[in-house]
Amino acid sequence: METVFTNARLVLEDRVIDGTLVLRGTEIAAVDEGRSHLSSAVDCDGDYLSPGLIDLHTDALENHFVPRPKVIWPDARAAALAHDGQTVAAGITTVFDAICAGGFDQTKSARRDLFTIMLDAVEQGAPWFRADHRIHLRCELTDPGLLELAEPELNRKALGLASLMDHTPGARQWRNVDQLRTYLRGIGKTADEVEHELATRTARGQEAVAANFDRLAALLRDAGVALASHDDTTPEHVADAKAAGCTISEFPTTQEAAKAAHEAGLTTIGGAPNVVRGGSHSGGVAMRDLVAADLLDALASDYVPASMLQAATKLAADGVPMATALSLVTARPAALAGLADRGRLEAGLRADVLRFRLVDGTPVVRDVRVKAEKVF
Repeated sequence: METVFTNARLVLEDRVIDGTLVLRGTEIAAVDEGRSHLSSAVDCDGDYLSPGLIDLHTDALENHFVPRPKVIWPDARAAALAHDGQTVAAGITTVFDAICAGGFDQTKSARRDLFTIMLDAVEQGAPWFRADHRIHLRCELTDPGLLELAEPELNRKALGLASLMDHTPGARQWRNVDQLRTYLRGIGKTADEVEHELATRTARGQEAVAANFDRLAALLRDAGVALASHDDTTPEHVADAKAAGCTISEFPTTQEAAKAAHEAGLTTIGGAPNVVRGGSHSGGVAMRDLVAADLLDALASDYVPASMLQAATKLAADGVPMATALSLVTARPAALAGLADRGRLEAGLRADVLRFRLVDGTPVVRDVRVKAEKVF
């Protein structure tokens, strides 16, 4: 089966061309400049055609399982399918669903109760999903029971990435404890509850992180899982990540840490919502500054799937070449994840394709293909 798109702006890895894209079977068959004269060709009316987006870290799956505090959706398959629909509607064709192993707030939590249920939902949903779903294991080092929770799950076939996270007050993302106080008050806690939680988190975190870090990193290395550090703030954090076998520094919170990561040979992932909002919600470095300094290798949706395409086009509007901006959510994350068969418009690769246009600066998704099959 063949599909021909013409009169399109094709976003290649290094440039944008006016041309024609041919899909045959499940692959890209040809990428040509100029228009096709086939009567069956789809006229894109000048829309952009890019590779499908590749999201290495999204927390959005959990939002469908816990749509309100203390509300757990009773049908896991339905929750996962709703997330899949949101994913492809955002133009994402490959997604690493970030599932939290452990928790920093309570040893017993909804996250712990849902842990294996969510892992199973991702693996068992493969026949029904439209996007290609993988597992990103978010390992919360502040949880004393983390190793017991995570170790039995390290042989899952869908597991492709793991990150080492430390949310101890005073460390990394929450190095400014006053910002954490503000956040906790914003979710409805009283002043006394906030201070009690800060004290509890600090004591538990300092002890648990020391016990978990080296042991879990070794288990993940032995399992052959790509490993990322999370919220690196200082060069010392990067040095620890390098020693642990991490190849990715995920969401560095300072330019100093991002620079140290590159100097150490680690790649960097930033949050797309940071780009869309114009900065971090927790006081970290603005991702646009890392882009300007050539210290950012990829963007991930973090907590808003639609932010991937919005961030790339916003960077383009701010002067970054469109091909470079789109590569942060296509070719570069594909390379970070070792996915050589996708992320570029190139003959012989998977026909994962996104068609979109800009309406007053807002990207509007018009067509999404996974292995050439229309999924949105």
